[in-house]
Amino acid sequence: MYYRISAIFITFISLFSLATSGIAQNVTTTDESSKPVILYSGTPKKYEIGGIKVSGVKNYEDYVLIGLSGLSIGQTITIPGDEITQAIKRYWKHGLFSNASITAEKIEGSKIFLKINLTQRPRISDIRYNGVKKSEREDLETKLGLVKGSQITPNLTDRAKTLIKRYFDDKGFKNADVVIAQKDDTANENQVIVYVNIDKKEKIKIHKITIVGNKAIKTAKLKKVMKKTNEKGKIMNLFRTKKFVNENYAADKQLIIDKYNELGYRDARIVVDSVSPYNEKTVNVFLKLEEGDKYYLRKIDWVGNTLYPSEQLSYLLRMKKGDVYNQKLLNERISSDDDAIGNLYYNNGYLFYNLDPVEVNIDNDSIDLEMRIYEGRQASISKVKINGNDRVYENVIRRELRTRPGQLFSKEDLMRSMRELQQMGHFDPENIKPDVQPNQENGTVDIAFDLVSKANDQVEFSAGWGQTGVIGKLSLKFTNFSLPNLLRPGENYRGILPQGDGQTLTISGQTNAKYYQSYSISFLDPWFGGKRPNSFSVSAFYSKQSNVSNSYYGSSYQTNNYNNGYGSSYSNYSDPSKYIQMFGLSLGWGKRLNWPDDYFTLSAELSYQRYILKDWSYFPVTDGKCNNISLNLTLARSSTDNPLYPRQGSDFSLSVQVTPPYSLFDGVNYNSYNLSNQDDVNKMHRWVEYHKWKLKSKTYTAFTSGAKTPVLMTRADFGLLGHFNSHKRSPFETFDMGGDGMTGYSSYATESVGLRGYENSSLTPYGKEGYAYTRLGLELRYPLMLETSTSIYALTFLEAGNAWHDIKNFNPLELKRSAGVGVRIFLPMIGMMGIDWAYGFDKVFGSKQYGGSQFHFILGQEF
Repeated sequence: MYYRISAIFITFISLFSLATSGIAQNVTTTDESSKPVILYSGTPKKYEIGGIKVSGVKNYEDYVLIGLSGLSIGQTITIPGDEITQAIKRYWKHGLFSNASITAEKIEGSKIFLKINLTQRPRISDIRYNGVKKSEREDLETKLGLVKGSQITPNLTDRAKTLIKRYFDDKGFKNADVVIAQKDDTANENQVIVYVNIDKKEKIKIHKITIVGNKAIKTAKLKKVMKKTNEKGKIMNLFRTKKFVNENYAADKQLIIDKYNELGYRDARIVVDSVSPYNEKTVNVFLKLEEGDKYYLRKIDWVGNTLYPSEQLSYLLRMKKGDVYNQKLLNERISSDDDAIGNLYYNNGYLFYNLDPVEVNIDNDSIDLEMRIYEGRQASISKVKINGNDRVYENVIRRELRTRPGQLFSKEDLMRSMRELQQMGHFDPENIKPDVQPNQENGTVDIAFDLVSKANDQVEFSAGWGQTGVIGKLSLKFTNFSLPNLLRPGENYRGILPQGDGQTLTISGQTNAKYYQSYSISFLDPWFGGKRPNSFSVSAFYSKQSNVSNSYYGSSYQTNNYNNGYGSSYSNYSDPSKYIQMFGLSLGWGKRLNWPDDYFTLSAELSYQRYILKDWSYFPVTDGKCNNISLNLTLARSSTDNPLYPRQGSDFSLSVQVTPPYSLFDGVNYNSYNLSNQDDVNKMHRWVEYHKWKLKSKTYTAFTSGAKTPVLMTRADFGLLGHFNSHKRSPFETFDMGGDGMTGYSSYATESVGLRGYENSSLTPYGKEGYAYTRLGLELRYPLMLETSTSIYALTFLEAGNAWHDIKNFNPLELKRSAGVGVRIFLPMIGMMGIDWAYGFDKVFGSKQYGGSQFHFILGQEF
């Protein structure tokens, strides 16, 4: 009994000593001679906080840290009590501190003075990733939230591990191992270097897919339906992804159900699916299906339609009694961009229209559909807003829009307005987004066009090497020129020229100094007068090309160069007494048509060209002056959706250029002219006559509906240069075919037609100029980058074409063939650039050599 009482007494004394050693729950005293003693065994007492100090943290203001605790001076707390405990918990909850405690510094009467002791977690001085590629590291940096200068916390590292595993799991690395380690940065106090060590392991691929329960659709076909969940080791999956990704697997399971729904199995479902490891690198996929019954449409009733008869709506739906109940097709017909019924309502102002198909009766294998329509009221356009424009005057944008305040809403007009904005070229075509804001209460809609401006002016500076040496070209194209502001300088100037009216001014110069020079200027106003979309253009040019002196052909320099296989150079043998000079002036007018549809345009151009030739041996006229007055009429249709990377639509043009038929009324017998006599030749061509016909067409077909979709472009071009008198064929305006379609010098006497895989002009050599040509082509394009500042796409192509000197020999099946690959880059300040490699498969005119391997460079224009 004595020993029991002694043990109880000793235990009591020990507990008392522990209680008096400080404030429990993190309120402590460390110096018994100066700090107050808090007796937890006693009755709790209330104190008013007389002061609060903070120690241990340098990067935060004291009032911020005190605020985190929830304590404040003047607050009454209980000691011992819950307030101190909750304050400590708040610090731990924030995760910024590795240690936190609160001590009582002193007690004066009813006031207590507290000190908050904190140990701050270290900050990140550097983050180093190991085991990943640069692109993967950049992706992770944007996702993880690990930032230099931020504090490292357990929650932050745990979250980073989870996100990293999820990131690589989506890429097929299901076994990725992640270790995040810290090392003190000796150069910076209380900072650490974070090492993110990632071992991706091998990608998890699919060993086998087992499907059971399917009778209506064969297993092989179901596996083909799954786009991104495919077995490895199968020839049919050679170019398909074989890695297992949960997200793709879930999407592919839905594709299986969609396929059954498409065939009328509306109740089809996956009752069991599992993914089990086969080995460390592969998994097995198991699916058990329940197909259900196949259903047919027995009846389709329309309810709620008052504007359009049920027969018309049924015709647009294109589903009838007895058809398989194809739910996928039904959804496409009533909810996609090709929703003919919805477009019928939307294009007539019924923006609030809604169609809800309801299965009202299911009888054995038959389904009765009730198409419930809510027509609503017509919506008129209240406001049209333009956002993001800082390039052109707002009226220049608004005149292109088909959506105007007060008009009824039309989806067709909205889409057409987007196209017109894209065709202007002043805004990024990939980021033109209409924001439609309907207000059903008052039957109105606001439309906002969110635009991203982009520079559209172009500067071309290029240099090339030809037989005459270096040829330099400088071209300035101002696409936002303003002629009305030219005489009103000041605030209307945003550069070296006035801008804002969307007019185009082009100034170009090209020269070889001694041998060749060419200058041109042109102006285009797409809305001449500003009230109607009637275009007006004017242009002028001058060029002069000198010939080579006779001394060149007998020079030892020329002979040695040929003998050594280096070719020849004309650069030092220019003869200014032999030349061809060309002057030209043209006036153009164009009009948008409303028939056959409003994609058509009609344009006319009246032009005059004068040729002055002196000892020029490359035309039938070697000495003389020739004049060319012609009228060019063009009927064109363009419905492409994007000027830089068209995905759909077409470009078509039919043109005829004709001169006065002088030979039909001048009474001259040109058959009597001696073509070896230059005087007769000069008289014959003093006034050039011809009729020139051209047909050009391009179509664009997208493979998918996405923005970055492959596009197939087809091309078919035909050209014919005819005459009014068989003895007076024009030596000018012929077709120069072969190569990249860009002649070494700008020639206004011939028209260049490209055919890749062959050298420039190789299909129409001197003396065999083209009076007819044809060109066919297929081009598959794939976008690599479609951004505001840069657009890049790769392409591969097949081409065929030819030119004929005698129209009687024209044969559209006698074509020179080629194939190749290339790339196009569009930069706002330069325009379209590109390089193509092509191989010509056929022999060129008058030679035993094939076209062979050829590189073609494009600068400043699209091929």
